[in-house]
Amino acid sequence: MDVTKVKSNHGLMISVIILYLSALLSFSTYAIGAMSLGWLPEPYAPLRVPLMCGAIAYTGGCLYCFRAIYLNKCVRKNWDPDWHLWYFIRPVTSTIAGAISYLFLKAGLLVLESSTNVDSSEMGFFALAFIAGFNVDKFVAKIEEIAKAVWGIDKTRSSNINNENIDSR
Repeated sequence: MDVTKVKSNHGLMISVIILYLSALLSFSTYAIGAMSLGWLPEPYAPLRVPLMCGAIAYTGGCLYCFRAIYLNKCVRKNWDPDWHLWYFIRPVTSTIAGAISYLFLKAGLLVLESSTNVDSSEMGFFALAFIAGFNVDKFVAKIEEIAKAVWGIDKTRSSNINNENIDSR
């Protein structure tokens, strides 16, 4: 295969990835704004905070992916097409991690503060959701530590894989 054609395919795929991330980032930003302004339909109002946690976590995951593109393509000049799928899946896992962070905080398994101020509690939820979305691996490791401490559940096999490439992007 021609080297020029391969580079062209990489460039096209990078463009598709950036477009995908940007489109969903625009959607999540709009969703965060709309929910903050109270535009969520009344039946879904009780889900505002967990939905915002998911959207904010997506933002964290998206930042992580954009940074990975910049580092791997521009700085290290080490773009690997084997990772293309990761750029599509990673923000989804970030969104899930953010929603799960809400669940663990609400259940009292993770504690942020002792204040009863509702606004500060929501900000704590959102901050943790962003962190969970930005660093899914560390968040999952923390959840596994909690599961081990509370219920005696051992870490998953995927957590024990000793592979330098896992989420090193």
